[in-house]
Amino acid sequence: MSSATLHRLPLAGVLRLGRPSDIWFKPALSVVAAVAPPNLILLALGRLDLAMYTMAGSLCALYGHNRPYAARARVLAWVVLGMVGGLAVSLLAASVTSDAVVLVTVGAVMAAAQKAVSDATRLGPPGNVVLTFISSASLFAPQALGQVPGHVGLALAAGAWAWLVGMAPGLLRPHGPERRATAQALNAAAAYADTRGTADGHARARAASAAAIHAAWQSLLAAGTRPDRTRRALERLLVRAEVALAAPAPADADPARLRAWARELRGTGRLPRVDSPQESAAELLGIDAELAQPRRPLRQRLAHLAPIAARTAIGCALAGYASLALGVGRPYWALVTAASLYQANVTLTWSRGVQRVVGNVLGVLVFAVVAPLAHLHPVALVLCCLAFNFGAEALIARNYWLGTVCVTPMALLITEFARAQNPAELITERVTDTLVGALVGFVAAVAVTNRRAGDRLEHALTTAERARENAARLLAEPHPAPRALESARRSLAAALADLRATADAASGEWWQRALPEERIVLAEQSGHRTLAATVRRQGFVPRHRNQDPVQDPGRTTEDIRP
Repeated sequence: MSSATLHRLPLAGVLRLGRPSDIWFKPALSVVAAVAPPNLILLALGRLDLAMYTMAGSLCALYGHNRPYAARARVLAWVVLGMVGGLAVSLLAASVTSDAVVLVTVGAVMAAAQKAVSDATRLGPPGNVVLTFISSASLFAPQALGQVPGHVGLALAAGAWAWLVGMAPGLLRPHGPERRATAQALNAAAAYADTRGTADGHARARAASAAAIHAAWQSLLAAGTRPDRTRRALERLLVRAEVALAAPAPADADPARLRAWARELRGTGRLPRVDSPQESAAELLGIDAELAQPRRPLRQRLAHLAPIAARTAIGCALAGYASLALGVGRPYWALVTAASLYQANVTLTWSRGVQRVVGNVLGVLVFAVVAPLAHLHPVALVLCCLAFNFGAEALIARNYWLGTVCVTPMALLITEFARAQNPAELITERVTDTLVGALVGFVAAVAVTNRRAGDRLEHALTTAERARENAARLLAEPHPAPRALESARRSLAAALADLRATADAASGEWWQRALPEERIVLAEQSGHRTLAATVRRQGFVPRHRNQDPVQDPGRTTEDIRP
């Protein structure tokens, strides 16, 4: 067990604001477009009390904005089904029992399942939190069994509308997500090129660049297999990013040129023209092999998440029980607060807890100011909710706490769709549940150990080492098969990206054996050198006279530094 991982609970930088996302306005506008029509229709019909059910479907528009449209269509469909399914289970539970302890238990189990599936499928932001918010709140909505089909139908209809909203931008910019992913890879490669492979932070910049390039390739693969001119152009730009990561010469890794290409990828303008590294399409041979590889079954991907799921279930249940013991009428707020904390490790969970508490406390102050305006007329209530929906998605990318400053008043206003309530009572209960959920949730994270983090790191290390050995073996051959070499390069890039992500997660976990830091550094150094050698061997960049990949395929004198 490492004392460094046991006692590190950072405060510095936890609330620091980052740069806004490149597409911050897209989820913000999408959620407004998805929420507004159903709410306005209900308002016109005088049935704003049903808005909680349409909100369940409308909030699905928050998902999938970084995915290519072919993949987004599938993801959004599954999100809608998952959201509606969770809502149906909650409404059925609410209709057959009013026992608060039973309802909290059901909510905690559902929160754990939503967390595990979201992480296993790499759903992306906003992850499981919105799903848990809807399902947990629905558990405590007064419900008769005969009302359940109609309420679920409203959610499903709103979810179908959210699917259309999420897919609509593809009509104007069908390759937008792939262009953004490629631009991010080019910018990351430029950041590494700025270090010239020797400046402070160059190892971290190199790992970040390799991860961004790998993510961009995955984005292109997710877009489908049909080649077109846009995809081919993006593939060649990614090859240039890989060249910059491997090339020792400034001419092969000009940061200004890489950033210029990234800027040209914005909008719907023409793609930048780049010289092909080689006349053949050998650099793309590995795509078919990668597409043909079967994905790991979901059961295997869920297995290593068992400790996180256990933390979520136990933490959410205890938070809800504690809220009930304090006499708070809405224990699901404490449950959702606990569910929102759980990140990849204890250290990140602590940081999220601080951000959640700060954001919620400021958010209730905003609600206190806005509540009198919202109470003037139902139209004002709907407009305030739409404004907070937009603000939450516009700000949350800069820091989680800043987004929750808008999420909190929005959630409080939603409770008033059925009837106006006492603002002072709502504020008191929300602050109490936030503190209870954050405290109990973090204690559960510390108490439920995740020793599998070390096992995952060991597996990631072994995978990276074997991938490097395979690539080095091919490099040692006089004439390696281009398809095999390209497939080995992609496998090594994926293994290195996974190793870095797994090491970062394990470094913040408590109650585990000391991490093999030297082995991690060596695996990354040798892996990136071999990765660079494969790029050179494939002819993407000229081979220099003091390089002999046959004798030492993983090491060259130009790229000897880690």
